[in-house]
Amino acid sequence: MANKQASLKSSRQAVVHTERNIRVRSRLKTFAKTVASLVGGDAEVLRQAARRYVSAVDKAVKGGVVHANKSARCKSFMAQYIF
Repeated sequence: MANKQASLKSSRQAVVHTERNIRVRSRLKTFAKTVASLVGGDAEVLRQAARRYVSAVDKAVKGGVVHANKSARCKSFMAQYIF
């Protein structure tokens, strides 16, 4: 157990950050599955879902949850559905 005030705060923050990161990663996986399930269906609905996924990935990078290179890979893969 931490015994300094700063380390106690750091451990509390780590719990909050971990929970947030899990929520964000789960949301990204859900968006990816949604896009995958729409392949072969209505093109406009697929395009909108892909845009939502790319937007969520960008927000995850901005929050530091996902690495920028992973974002680039995801966006280049989704580009085939957007354009």
